Amino acid sequence: MIGLFYAQNTGMQLNFIHNQSLASQAGQTIPMLDPSDGQVFDHIQRSTAADIDQAVQSSRQCFEGPWAKINAAERGRLLMALSRKVAEHADELMQLEQRDCGKPTQQAMADARALVRYFEYYAGACDKFHGETIPYQNGYSVLTWREPHGVTGHIVPWNYPMQIFGRCVGGALAAGNVCVVKPAEDACLSLIRVAQLAAEVGFPAGAINLVTGYGHEVGDALAKHPGIDHISFTGSPTVGTLIQQAAAERHCPVTLELGGKSPQIIFADADLDAAIPVVINAIVQNAGQTCSAGSRVLIEKIIYEPLLARLGEAFSKLRVGPAKADLNLGPLIRASQKQRVQGFLADAQAVGIATVAQGVVVSDAPESGFYQAPVLLRDVPFNHRVAQEEVFGPVLSAMSFDGEDQAVQLANATSFGLVAGVWTRDGGRQFRMAKRVRSGQVFINNYGAGGGVELPFGGVKSSGHGREKGFEALYGFTTLKTVAIHHG
Repeated sequence: MIGLFYAQNTGMQLNFIHNQSLASQAGQTIPMLDPSDGQVFDHIQRSTAADIDQAVQSSRQCFEGPWAKINAAERGRLLMALSRKVAEHADELMQLEQRDCGKPTQQAMADARALVRYFEYYAGACDKFHGETIPYQNGYSVLTWREPHGVTGHIVPWNYPMQIFGRCVGGALAAGNVCVVKPAEDACLSLIRVAQLAAEVGFPAGAINLVTGYGHEVGDALAKHPGIDHISFTGSPTVGTLIQQAAAERHCPVTLELGGKSPQIIFADADLDAAIPVVINAIVQNAGQTCSAGSRVLIEKIIYEPLLARLGEAFSKLRVGPAKADLNLGPLIRASQKQRVQGFLADAQAVGIATVAQGVVVSDAPESGFYQAPVLLRDVPFNHRVAQEEVFGPVLSAMSFDGEDQAVQLANATSFGLVAGVWTRDGGRQFRMAKRVRSGQVFINNYGAGGGVELPFGGVKSSGHGREKGFEALYGFTTLKTVAIHHG
């Protein structure tokens, strides 16, 4: 049996391993900062490789023991019970997410509701994931079935902790795996609580283990651990490369979602009244700290100036403030993220890229908070870093195009390929653009489809590979076995 290290001091957040709240074995902690005022409000465990090993051992025991005795229908009932439990605690989880991430109330509550829906969706999928029979030679019966990888590792970022936990852990559990989760050190309180709720509804010890700490310490240890059978990671391409290299040492499969530089392509025949609020929301949601943020707007030349004027008017009305003020935007996650965004804006200003308009940080926002007004830039060269790299802040780069070919050329002119939006009433153009734009998702006359738990999500090129969300995720969280029976 694994050894359990209990906390001496309960006045801080603890790891959750084997259905127990545990202190890290090294006894160190990390301060948690409220992005709205920059002040320390809690501490989490600064775990080490030893804590990851403890969690992996616990999960392996669970997978080979009690979890193996739970059939697909029973897994579904557990996930449904967790969905209902999360719904009961939605307000509590919203407040944890809000404090951690600096999200306005409506956004944080939307994330809690999305988590409810993820568990609900995957609860229903558990016993509907089937194998096949294959016609073969006379005297043979051949069938396939899907088997879980075993112990899956999940490295969850700070921008959408609950949503990304739901999409990767929900899918992994539905497919029959057990999970070791490493949340971001900047935002993990809601996930610690969800792990506790899972134990309350009956998930066996080790089915969901959660270990906090720095990415270069526990994230690295998780990626390299020989007891991890599959890794899902959402984050930057640079770290994704390191994760993939570590996993490759033991031929461990990975699912990577590595961000985007997603275009909104607006043709002259589009319904501009419908497009404008969606385009704005796609860059200011979560203060622009969204992998699928619509951070480039490509506008057909004939409507470029009038549409920029309308977008600029809307930008100037945006307000930024503390999370609980529930304005258009909350703060960025940390001081270094604010510095990063301001660095992009300084580079743009240095080469003469003009600002059309920007929002306002409200006067009563604490000076120690990490606030950044949303900014609309115009005539951005396609090869400038603000149009090529993921800013991860509320900065929208506008550029014009003339015709479908140039629109496609600009849309595909980055190393990313996660999401794209196309705005046009022309039915033929809708399909042509959807086929030619290189991205994992294309939305026609909408963007994001309301979150779309059911919609497979992932990218091409530097945006990663593999898919989460929807039924498709279950294929990535399983391996296929072929059974050939010779019966004469």
